[in-house]
Amino acid sequence: MNRLSDMQLLVDAADLNSLSAAGRRAGLSPAAASACVQRVESMLGARLFERTTRQLRLTDEGRIYIASCRIAIETMRDAEREIRSGTDGVSGTLRVSAPSDLGRNLLVHILDSFMQLHPDVRIVLTLSDSLSRFVPDDIDVAIRVGPLENSDLIARHMADSWRVVCASPACIAACGMPEHPADLAELPTLVLTTNIGPRNEWRLGDTVVRVRRYHECTDSEVIRTWAVLGRGFAYRQLWAVAADVHEGRLKLVHPSEWFAPAPIHAMYHPNAFQPPRVRRFVDFLHEQMQRCLPANSREALDFASTR
Repeated sequence: MNRLSDMQLLVDAADLNSLSAAGRRAGLSPAAASACVQRVESMLGARLFERTTRQLRLTDEGRIYIASCRIAIETMRDAEREIRSGTDGVSGTLRVSAPSDLGRNLLVHILDSFMQLHPDVRIVLTLSDSLSRFVPDDIDVAIRVGPLENSDLIARHMADSWRVVCASPACIAACGMPEHPADLAELPTLVLTTNIGPRNEWRLGDTVVRVRRYHECTDSEVIRTWAVLGRGFAYRQLWAVAADVHEGRLKLVHPSEWFAPAPIHAMYHPNAFQPPRVRRFVDFLHEQMQRCLPANSREALDFASTR
């Protein structure tokens, strides 16, 4: 238990930005709190904090170690709650990150169902169109769409997403229906821009085309709205525009030939003892995505026509 107490002191010191405040929370004097940190640093052979008279700053080694301390403390608390309750109940905080489109259109409903099943789980959801493949230490599950880079993270395939080219009937009437992917290079297009730049390379079946005449925005919802308003051709996830297609606000462009699958993965840190809420959520997410997303291009066409 001394090790867990030491871990809690380190976590509190990082959160409070003060070793003295962390010591007071634990009922320790400043000298005892400082001795605790020195004992752990000596055991690890690394400094965890850079300490000055004005501030307490985590070192790189400290950031890595304290992230693991948080997981160890939460895992122990989860185990204690399960044993005390005599059930397999799930509780605690679940931190999830995902692209904005996926969050608005799919994940919000999946999380709502998960909340109903596990009302004691607190959800912290981060949505962004500029999420990188990197998963921060304070995120339990990161949902990513598209190819993944090599990493030490566990990546579990959830389902495939389908990217489509779409435009409003007015845009198609004014610009004409492109017959070949290369035609899009000179047509007005709408491009999502992320922290790595504009996504102006579109994979259409076996062809990759680089569009050149485009408006761009960092918000995917604005791209969808511009497409509905007739400002250009857009390259979007099918589930993000399926309702617009069904209602006639947008039309798919050569859907059977130009569909492009993109894998959806749930990524998480390779800890031996994942909290029950993380394991349950990843399993639940896989089940729900397998049920609600099309498995192939034919199902994708049906998906768009029945929304």
